[in-house]
Amino acid sequence: CPGSVEFSQEAQGALSIADIAVVVVEPETDRAVMLSPLLHFLDSRNIPHMIFINKVDHVDATLSDVLAAYQAVSERPLVMRQVPIQDGETIKGYVDLISDRAYNYNSGSASDLVEIPTELQESEQSARMEMLETLADFDDDLLTKLIEDVVPPKEEIYQFLKKDIADDKVVPVLFGSAENEQGVRRLLKALRHDAPGPEDTAERLGIEAEGEPLAWIFKTVHAPHLGKLSLARIFRGAIKDNVTLGDTHPSGMFRLTGEKHEKLSEAKLGEVAALGRLEGAKTGNVLTPSGKAPDGLESFPEALPPMYSAAISTEKSSDEVKLSEAMAKIAEEDPSLSYEQNPDTNELVLWGQGEMHLQIAADRFKNKFNLSSVTMNKPQTPYNETIAKPISQHARFKRQTGGHGQFGDVHVDIKPLSRGSGFKFDSKVVGGHVPRQFIPAVENGVKDYLTSGPLGFPVVDLSVTLTDGQHHAVDSSEMAFKQAGRLAMSEGLPQCKPVLLEPICKVTISLPSEATSKAQRVISGRRGQILGFDAKPGWKSWDEVSALMPRAEIHDLIIELRSLTFGAGSYTFEFDHMQELSGRDAEQVVAARAEAKKAS
Repeated sequence: CPGSVEFSQEAQGALSIADIAVVVVEPETDRAVMLSPLLHFLDSRNIPHMIFINKVDHVDATLSDVLAAYQAVSERPLVMRQVPIQDGETIKGYVDLISDRAYNYNSGSASDLVEIPTELQESEQSARMEMLETLADFDDDLLTKLIEDVVPPKEEIYQFLKKDIADDKVVPVLFGSAENEQGVRRLLKALRHDAPGPEDTAERLGIEAEGEPLAWIFKTVHAPHLGKLSLARIFRGAIKDNVTLGDTHPSGMFRLTGEKHEKLSEAKLGEVAALGRLEGAKTGNVLTPSGKAPDGLESFPEALPPMYSAAISTEKSSDEVKLSEAMAKIAEEDPSLSYEQNPDTNELVLWGQGEMHLQIAADRFKNKFNLSSVTMNKPQTPYNETIAKPISQHARFKRQTGGHGQFGDVHVDIKPLSRGSGFKFDSKVVGGHVPRQFIPAVENGVKDYLTSGPLGFPVVDLSVTLTDGQHHAVDSSEMAFKQAGRLAMSEGLPQCKPVLLEPICKVTISLPSEATSKAQRVISGRRGQILGFDAKPGWKSWDEVSALMPRAEIHDLIIELRSLTFGAGSYTFEFDHMQELSGRDAEQVVAARAEAKKAS
């Protein structure tokens, strides 16, 4: 924790049902901003957490500088639980600020209890008082004692700290080196003594102590031989094997340890159990025998908005059904993955949080679902085209092959419409020159051509009016008039000054304030138009930048944003309008489309 930002959904799901989180960070001041989204999530849900500064054997800055950098991105006060004992620039141990005891590290074994170094005693007492004053901000009894110059006993200080941690009032900070097993035992001890228990977590989530058994699904997996498993934590009572939960009945209950599973007869308060084949149940559901969730329950994190996509396909047509089933399963396992059949490009598009996120999904298709023929490519941009000039067009479809022939004759007016109007068809034929039963066939022929116009893209924002025509009593048919309608468009539209349209999206970028000016340059470099920026509500030192940006420029936007913000930046987007694209950009798009059609 925090882990890769591309897997934040997994972290949020687990953190939502956890008693406490340990946020492991590195002692690098310039990377503190990476922590902002995670700390904001924890604080917005009042999830207790500690910070463990790892790799202090490689620290370039002082711990006080590191602490200040992380305090700048935390909405809660950070409380140092230890001060370092140093030998030159090397941290060789620590003094615990509550117990007033000093320890020297031993790599691979427990630390040695030592005397507090004389030169450290004054600064240690100052740091201890600073810790107590921070705790006193949230406890009147402690504040009164400090005002009266009464230092409470250690046992009371532990209780003050434990309460403030449980209420997410303060964030204890410890340090060490996991690689050298330094400070890790102290961290585990802090978790054992200072962390809240499952009863406290249930209360925080809005679950009353009395009532029927209750479990909360925080993760869904599909395991070989076991099928769908719903991982749930028990927050009230005990869940027994073969229990009915609402209208579902699990096929078994297991404890998972890596790839191993152990059958359970009962799961008690605080335990995590995997419930087999709960059809209809999904991540975030609350399970009770009655099927009713308590009122006032904390909501489960919503799926993160998608920020990166890939067109996914199989080289074997026989694998297409398998791929659809696999995509449904991985999207159920990870709500931040989603998929759609794009109606404009007819591509199957997988959406996720980034390039690595989708690559791992592709690897799972191959390894878990045996889909070795899966390929991923950049999705096509759903361009359209329209016309700039009205014309009148005559077309005749005539074919004689012996017996009955085919005959259809039409006159149409083709006119451009305002942007966003779509397609309109009308008939003003009088005198039965085109029999009424054949008019829908003309419209179908027109629509058939509009799926791919002169530039190779769907044609929009135009009207076609059937004004006149001719028919033959024997040779005219629906098929003949459909072909005549299509012919009128294929001959007429190239004369209407075709115009390429590209989709423009409204983009909202969230990022640390220090990177806002860089984001503005990114937007301009991607043919975007900045609409404005403001402080992000509820976020400390963060901005939101709004812009209009071509859809074609959004594909890898998240990669550049993260490179500017140490992974912290994100964005959302929605379609806004279609806009004319001209010049070299349009020529390149049309040429690429023509090349793709040749290749296919």
